Amino acid sequence: MRIRYDPEADILLFILRDEPPVDAIEEPGGVLISYGEDGEPVSVEFLHVSARRLIEAGELAVTLQTAGSG
Repeated sequence: MRIRYDPEADILLFILRDEPPVDAIEEPGGVLISYGEDGEPVSVEFLHVSARRLIEAGELAVTLQTAGSG
């Protein structure tokens, strides 16, 4: 999984798999989920993340935990 933040577009993107999306669904609240040919998610995109206070402007910190480690 890769995580990208574009400060100009104010978009936070979680790339789950390196596969081109063939379909996308916009969920309420500015969340886009893209799906691959197999119907499984390939990415999740959050729009207007600073305005929604999902991250602080200019800062992005990520903590990853494996299952059962916390």
